[in-house]
Amino acid sequence: MIVRAREKWLGRVLLIILMLVTIMPFISLFVTALHAPGTYPSGLEWPPAPRWDNFVTAFQSANMAALLGSSFLIEIAVVPAAVLFATLAGFALGHLRPAGGRIVFVAFILGLTLPFEGIITPLYFQIREMGLLNTRWAIILPLIGLFMPFAVMWMRAHFITMPADLSEAARMDGATTWQLFWRIHIPLSVPALSSLAILLFLWTWNQFLLAIVLVNDPEKRTMAGALGAFQGQYGTDIPLLCAGSLLILTPTLIIFLIFQRHFVSALMQGSLKG
Repeated sequence: MIVRAREKWLGRVLLIILMLVTIMPFISLFVTALHAPGTYPSGLEWPPAPRWDNFVTAFQSANMAALLGSSFLIEIAVVPAAVLFATLAGFALGHLRPAGGRIVFVAFILGLTLPFEGIITPLYFQIREMGLLNTRWAIILPLIGLFMPFAVMWMRAHFITMPADLSEAARMDGATTWQLFWRIHIPLSVPALSSLAILLFLWTWNQFLLAIVLVNDPEKRTMAGALGAFQGQYGTDIPLLCAGSLLILTPTLIIFLIFQRHFVSALMQGSLKG
């Protein structure tokens, strides 16, 4: 009993430490955002006169109202398409297992090793040849392709654990492949689909590199592209940059808190089946 109580106590202490490590950057951002614009705060020093209006200034300076609309358009174009393509491919690789599926599987694994930074230059020239520079399609199309390796692996890992008895029973009842996919497997895949959609939403929302390199018009970028508004020729406004970062993080935090049960459910489902 003493050993169990000690392990339980150590576990709680470890969780508290991890929680503090996680929230410290956000506390630092919040405290820094309350300093006077143009200053360079040192550490976690609380300002003598907190500037709560920095959040309004940051919102207006970066024209975040327009960026909200742009990010929404990019999100509704990227996330549903990426989830649909990944679900179809994951079902084929994980459940149907067609001929040559292993080669396709290896190709997707290799795609996971490609960093955005390593392909941004050839991607720029390809988008330029397509005539899509400085358009939202310059962000939408590359993101869908770049998300595919992870998204397909995510859905394949889900479908590969589905009981084969379900499909065999449906086949005996005369179900086609499409009916098997849409009526049997999709309803059972809601946790995996919702968690994947949450991840893609967060990654698309926070996409900064593609928005900066491929789109010159600030109003056609994602919300993360607003951070460039606080960097001038001779310096960076640190308090406004922190205030803008918190404003950008707020929608993603709200989305995660709303759908966290689906996300945790998908992770637990995978751990139990694995």
